[in-house]
Amino acid sequence: MTKTPAETVAAMLNNPKDIAHVRSLCAPDVTYVSLNYEDRELKRIMPWCGTSHGPEAIVQTFIDVGRYWTINAFEIEALFDSGENVAVFGRFTYTSTVLSKTVTSPFSCFAKVRGGLCAYLQFMEDTFATADSFRSHGAWTIRSNPNGEQISV
Repeated sequence: MTKTPAETVAAMLNNPKDIAHVRSLCAPDVTYVSLNYEDRELKRIMPWCGTSHGPEAIVQTFIDVGRYWTINAFEIEALFDSGENVAVFGRFTYTSTVLSKTVTSPFSCFAKVRGGLCAYLQFMEDTFATADSFRSHGAWTIRSNPNGEQISV
């Protein structure tokens, strides 16, 4: 039985560490965007960030996430497709393995499924919160307010 695009993406997110499983659901040259297109500073914190290609990149990301955090919960709250486009929304709770800081974040995925295979997957989350689960000390001085107010986080 042929899966809908939404069912294809849901199946992949249900078992993203199994390379045979992910290969069966993805095009060999699938493009995977994790959190941003390319950010060298964030990549220093989370090495899987950026744009990569192939099912192996998706699997390695989820393996690495499991090394950096204990995954307490990963819940899909909404999943739908329109033609080849798939949208996924949910939440997860992770605890950093080094500092034991727990964070809950919303997440979203945008995917394109062509010919029954995922050809594009973009995963987004609250990277401020997840990166903060690794912060061991120090503060950021932030100046975002056009009125000139400065804050420390």
